[in-house]
Amino acid sequence: MTAQITRQSEDSITIEVILPLTGSMLQAEEAIQDALNEGGLLATEEKLKRFDTDGSPIQHGSVRMTSKGQFVQTYETPYGSVAVPRHVYQTSEGGTTFCPLEENARMILNATPKFAKLVSYKYAEAGADAVVDDLLECHHRKISNRYVKSLGDTVGAYAVAKEETWNYALPKFERPCASIAIGVDGTCMLLHEDGWRVAMAGTIAFYDAQGERLHSIYAGATPEYGKEKFHGKFHREVDRVKEAYPNVPYIGLGDGAADNWSYLKPLTDQQTLDFYHASEYVGKAAVVMFKGAKKEVEREAWLEDPLHRLKHKQGAACRLPSVLEEFGSMTPLKNAEDQGKFQSAVTYFQNQKGRMKYSYSVERNWPIGSGVTEAACKTLIKHRLCKSGSRWKDKGALAVLSIRGLRLTHPFQAVIGGSGSFMAERNILRIIVLCNPR
Repeated sequence: MTAQITRQSEDSITIEVILPLTGSMLQAEEAIQDALNEGGLLATEEKLKRFDTDGSPIQHGSVRMTSKGQFVQTYETPYGSVAVPRHVYQTSEGGTTFCPLEENARMILNATPKFAKLVSYKYAEAGADAVVDDLLECHHRKISNRYVKSLGDTVGAYAVAKEETWNYALPKFERPCASIAIGVDGTCMLLHEDGWRVAMAGTIAFYDAQGERLHSIYAGATPEYGKEKFHGKFHREVDRVKEAYPNVPYIGLGDGAADNWSYLKPLTDQQTLDFYHASEYVGKAAVVMFKGAKKEVEREAWLEDPLHRLKHKQGAACRLPSVLEEFGSMTPLKNAEDQGKFQSAVTYFQNQKGRMKYSYSVERNWPIGSGVTEAACKTLIKHRLCKSGSRWKDKGALAVLSIRGLRLTHPFQAVIGGSGSFMAERNILRIIVLCNPR
């Protein structure tokens, strides 16, 4: 034993730790970490004991309960496993037992709040096997991959349960918020029984008067039929933002998917088609119009003008289909495939021109690209849920997705009701483990 308690008072303890300095540098560092973990275990054990009762009868809600005595329970902590005797209570009629220590210390399963936060944070980023390796290498903590999954899913499930009642304050920005962009998009993930299905991602991005992004909120949902779960969840986030910023313009950003626009239109003041998608269609038409490697220079020279006009000239989107059709009539396309590609570009601009008021947005430094939302599909969903060999059940995927969304939105302040109110907490995982239901 390299650590021992040398002094103890009501509010603190003093621990003496013997730190070995023999062997190689690596051996010494690992021995130091083990010694410090021992000290952490001693301190954690003493802290846990202070959450217990003295064995007297208690009133739990409307029920009077008496102690059955002290029983030893092993708890998982960032420093190792610790066995703590604690009182377990029951009514005179028997039934479910109650442990005040676990209630008061906010244990999750048999993990301390810090360890639950640590594991769930890592589990939101990597698979259970990788978390096991990480904990062993970085913390000298040996736990099973089953325990990692169980603990991570428990924290995630609580986050899912609390989503409808989050009441948080947005961060205080250094510069005033001048516009807010709202976007939704989907990407595929592999489900255990249903195969590849579309999961949804949504973002709310805040911009200053110069068009610089200040902050983003991320939300996601696992595949479903009808998207009602995602739309309800994301709508709540939008409503909370609008309460805080009722007087700024809201811009809906996305690709050409019709169902995205039918959802975004009631939520936003202006709907803007992602400029990159619009540019792609101009490029597709140009490839057909200037076909072949020999015309590449001519094609690039032609492209510069319509793209510049589309971005900076009012009404350019309305004129572009006519420009393309006129060019097409002057240079007939003999290939049926090329004719189809060219006509699809013309039709695309005819259908989407109402969402191409780019010059109006550029003048006001409003965003015209949906890159934040498209990146969310990768960082929120693909990076974790589409790792090689991954196949998910809905419950587990939703738990991980909720934690990832909260992590990406971090940091923000939050206020959560329940058994306590925690103000100005900067880490949402900390809030979750502090407020977990018992």
